[in-house]
Amino acid sequence: MAKEADRFSSAHEGDREPLFATRRRTGGLIAFRFFAASVFGCICCIWLYRVVEPLEKDENRTGFFRLIWLVMLILEIWFGLYWLVVQSLRWNPVWRSTFTDRLSRRYGDDLPRLDVFVCTADPVIEPPLMVVNTVLSVMALDYPPEKLAVYLSDDGGSQLTFYALAEAAEFAKTWVPFCKKFDVEPRSPGAYFSSKSNVLDSAAAAEVAELYREMATRIETATKLRRVPEEALFKYGEGFSQWDSDATQRNHATILQILIDGRKDNTIAIPTLVYLSREKRPEHHHHYKAGSMNALLRVSSKITCGRIILNLDCDMYANNSKSALEALCILLDEKEGKEIAFVQFPQFYDNLTRNDLYGSMMRVIADVEFNGLDGNGGPLYIGTGCFHRRDVICGRKYGEEEQSDEIVEAEKTKSLASCIYEKGSEWGKEMGVKYGCPVEDVITGLAIQCRGWKSAYLTPKKEAFLGVAPTNLHQMLVQQKRWSEGDFQILLSEYSPVWYAQGKISFGLILGYCCYCLWAPSSVPVLLYSLLTSLCLFKGIPLFPKVWSSWFIPFGYVTLAVNAYSLAEFLWCGGTLRGWWNEQRMWLYRRTSSFLFGFMDTILKKFGVSESAFVITAKVAEEEAAERYEKEVMEFGVESPMFLLLGTLGMLNLFCFAAAVMRLMMNSREAGGDVQKMGMQFVITGLLVVINWPLYEGMLLRKDKGKMPRTVTVKAFVLALSACTCIALS
Repeated sequence: MAKEADRFSSAHEGDREPLFATRRRTGGLIAFRFFAASVFGCICCIWLYRVVEPLEKDENRTGFFRLIWLVMLILEIWFGLYWLVVQSLRWNPVWRSTFTDRLSRRYGDDLPRLDVFVCTADPVIEPPLMVVNTVLSVMALDYPPEKLAVYLSDDGGSQLTFYALAEAAEFAKTWVPFCKKFDVEPRSPGAYFSSKSNVLDSAAAAEVAELYREMATRIETATKLRRVPEEALFKYGEGFSQWDSDATQRNHATILQILIDGRKDNTIAIPTLVYLSREKRPEHHHHYKAGSMNALLRVSSKITCGRIILNLDCDMYANNSKSALEALCILLDEKEGKEIAFVQFPQFYDNLTRNDLYGSMMRVIADVEFNGLDGNGGPLYIGTGCFHRRDVICGRKYGEEEQSDEIVEAEKTKSLASCIYEKGSEWGKEMGVKYGCPVEDVITGLAIQCRGWKSAYLTPKKEAFLGVAPTNLHQMLVQQKRWSEGDFQILLSEYSPVWYAQGKISFGLILGYCCYCLWAPSSVPVLLYSLLTSLCLFKGIPLFPKVWSSWFIPFGYVTLAVNAYSLAEFLWCGGTLRGWWNEQRMWLYRRTSSFLFGFMDTILKKFGVSESAFVITAKVAEEEAAERYEKEVMEFGVESPMFLLLGTLGMLNLFCFAAAVMRLMMNSREAGGDVQKMGMQFVITGLLVVINWPLYEGMLLRKDKGKMPRTVTVKAFVLALSACTCIALS
C-alpha cells in the first residue's frame, strides 16, 4: 500500500487542477451574526430579570417561591449557554463541490482499491433481501470492478443471510453489467424496479426484472420458512459446510467465503464479493458493530487490501453510483486531500413521509450544522456512508508513512476473525474502531481528528446513500436513546472533547462535539422547565413578567425570533411547515424520554449499576403499521417506560391547562389580571397541549392496533392526576 500511495502522489504531481472546491458562506453572514447578537442580548436581559425581580419584591416572596425562581434562573442560564454553543455550528459553514470529470481525466481507471464493508446482525430484524439489495447496489458502483470488493459481515451467523448473498452473487452477473450498460439509477434492484418512473421500457430491463423477482421470491420464501432450501444446500455446499451442526448465533467458528473473486481473470468484470461471520463464543465479548468492523479490517487486508474503505449499514443502499468518485475527488486532491482522513456523506432515507412524521431526517443537522462542523475542521463520523483511508482508521497519525499489508490466501485469514485474536492487542483502543461506547463511530472519528487529521462533509445534489427510517415512535426513541447515551458517555470518558481534544482540534469543533454530547443532560432542564411552567400555572403562581411589562419584551423576542429563524432554516433545507411542527414535537419527545433515559443509564453505568447494550433497530414494519405510517398516523402499540413518561407529562399539561382555563371562566372579573400575570405560561402550556395532540389521540380516541396500550394510558392518567391533586392540596 505504501508503494501504491507513492505511485498515486508522484504520477500526477504535475496535475494541479483541484478536484474539489470549497465555498464559504458570504451573503447573510453579517445579518445572522446581528440576529444572534440580538437574541443573546435579550437572553442576558432575561437573566438580569431573574436576578433583579426578586430583590425588588422580596418581602412578598416566600422561601419556596424564591427556590422556584432560582431554579428558573439556573435553567434559563443553561438554555442560553446551550443555545450559544449550538450557534457555533453556524458561524463558519462550508459547502464542497467535486469535479469527477477532472478525476476521470487524471486517473482514468487507475484508481486505488476500494473495499466496501456492509454489516448486518439479525436476519429477522434486518431481512436478507434488504441486505443483498444494499450489497448489489455497491457492487454496481461506477468504479473499476477489479479495484472494488464488497464484504458482508454477518454477526448473526445466519445460513439464511449466506444463502441470500449466494443468490445475489449469481444475480450480480446479470445486474452489474446491466447497470453499467444502461447507466441506471438507483443501483439497488429493489429500489430501481419499484420506481415506475426510472425503469427502462426494454426487453433487457424486463428480463432482468424477472430474474430479480425470482431471486427475491426464493429469498423471501426461505426467510419466512426460516430454513434454506435443500437444493441450495447442495448448490452452495462449499459455504454451508463451514457451519457446525450445533452452531448458534452466539456460538460458532469463523465462516469465510469468497463468493466472487474479481481479482482473477473475470470476463464479465464483477467486483469481489466476500461473506464473513466472525467467530462468536459466549465467554468472549464481541463488541457489537465495532468488533465486526475491526474483524473486517483485518480480514480484508489479507484478501484485497483496499486503500480506501466505505462502510455502510445493511439498510443503506447506494443511490448515487458516482458516490465513490465524489469521495475520491477529495481524498486524492493533491493540495488539500492529503490531510483529510475520511469523507462523510449525510444519512438520508427513502421511506420518509411527506412531512417526516418522526423527524428522522434531522434536516437542519444534515444540511446546516454538519456543514458548520466542516468549516471548523470536519464533521463527525456517523458510522455509515463514510469513506476512510484504511491506514488512518487503523491508527496512523497525520504525517506518518502508510503501511502495507501482504495479500494472502483467504483460508489463512480466518484466524484474524477469531475471538482471541485481539487479546492483548491495541485493537479497539489505538487501532481500528474503538470499543466501550454505544456510538463507537463518533468516538473513533474524534480520535482520528485528534491525531492531526481533518474530515470532509459532502452533500451531492443526488443523495449518495438512502436508508430505512424508523416507522414507529418506539423505534425512533430507542435509537435516539442509544445515540444520546453514547455521546454523553464520550463527554465523561477519557476521550471527552473538553480535555482530550484541547490543542488537537479547533475550538469550534470542540464546541460542535459538546453540542451533541450534551443532548442527554439537556433533558433534565427541558423536563423541569415544562413541569414548573405547567404546575405553577395550575397553582396560579406567575413565573414570567406581566404581558404589558417592559421585562416581557426580551422573553417575547427570544421566543418569536428563535422559532421564526428555526422555521425559516427548516424551510430553506427543503422541509414543510407541518414537517417543522412534527420535528418540534419529536425534539420535545426525545428530550423528555430518550435523552432522559440515556442520561440516567449513563449515570447508573458510572456507578456500576447498569451496562451498555447495543440495540438493533428493526428495518421492517407490519402491513397495517406501514399503512398508518404512510398516512402519518403516529404509531405507539407497545408498552414502554418512555411512553409512560410521555403520557404522564402529556396528561399533566392537559390537566394544568384545563384547570387554569376553568379558573379564568369561574373568576371572570379577575380573568384579565390572570392573563396579564401568567400570559406566557398560558402560551407555553397551551402549545404543549397542542403539540401533544397525536399523543392524546393515541391514548383516548383511537381504536386501531397502533394506539397507546390501555395499561400505559391508565397509569399515565393516574400519575398525572395524583401529581395535580398533591399540588392542589399543598
